Amino acid sequence: MATQRLTSRRRQDQGSKWVRIVMAVLATVGVIDTGSITLKFWGVLGNLSCPMGAGGCDKVLNSPWGTLFQGDGFSIPLSFAGLIAYLAVLVMAVVPLLPGLSENKADLSRRTWWGLFTVSLVMAVFSLVLVGLMVIKIQAFCFFCVLSALLSLCLLVLSLVGGGWDDPSQLLFRGFLLALAVLLGGLIWASVLDPARPDAVATGPGAAPPVLSESNPAKISLAEHLTASGAVMYSAYWCPHCHEQKELFGKEAADTLKVVECAPTGQNNEAKLCQSKGIEGFPTWEINGELDSGVKKLPDLARLSGYQGPKDF
Repeated sequence: MATQRLTSRRRQDQGSKWVRIVMAVLATVGVIDTGSITLKFWGVLGNLSCPMGAGGCDKVLNSPWGTLFQGDGFSIPLSFAGLIAYLAVLVMAVVPLLPGLSENKADLSRRTWWGLFTVSLVMAVFSLVLVGLMVIKIQAFCFFCVLSALLSLCLLVLSLVGGGWDDPSQLLFRGFLLALAVLLGGLIWASVLDPARPDAVATGPGAAPPVLSESNPAKISLAEHLTASGAVMYSAYWCPHCHEQKELFGKEAADTLKVVECAPTGQNNEAKLCQSKGIEGFPTWEINGELDSGVKKLPDLARLSGYQGPKDF
């Protein structure tokens, strides 16, 4: 009889109360983290003090993967999805601890532990995809992004340790399938938004407008020569003259050029490089080590770079 009472009490109080409290604290930190990024993106907050320099954070958050939705005059950053997820973890961790839930406490506790495990697993796996993008593709460090990834992993471990699981094998099987689905979905999402794809068009905040004119073989040949000789076009996504310069080349040739984004809010920007070069106007060409600002006619670029190919631009 005593054993049955003990078993019944354990089932009613499934999982650890203290683990729930720790998860609630970590989720609160996550809410502050992702909420700050979201409010900064919307212009509600000023510049965030990012350890190891704000340039890396801006580069990551303004990358093609930093925006969840782009509409006319309104955008939703990816951090907003993280904010919703942390709020969900916070609610699921705290609600079973509230008084007055004795009748449905066992069922509520069981359901919320499954919810905590599911949400934290999705967050952890997707965070690993984002960290991979940050290291391999964006090549910048964002403290807030790394913090969110660490919080997600901690929440996943705590949900495994503190859940009081009756059937760990079922938990691991479902978790494996869910993790695999999230990983594959995340990789597909990342590849679709990758601006390095041949057919990719950069969109979202900080992206230059697409080039619409067509290139002929001479323009493509000149662009290839400029890139091969180390010529660089320093540009800003909001600069109409930069867009005019690209339109002179056409889409295919413009994609071949070495273009450095100088605007601090531009996607994949290299603002510090532009500052070190003393770039003040856009576009600015660097050809044979010499800087020359302003829109250049293609014959002039051919002459300055020593181009000897076809010139029927």
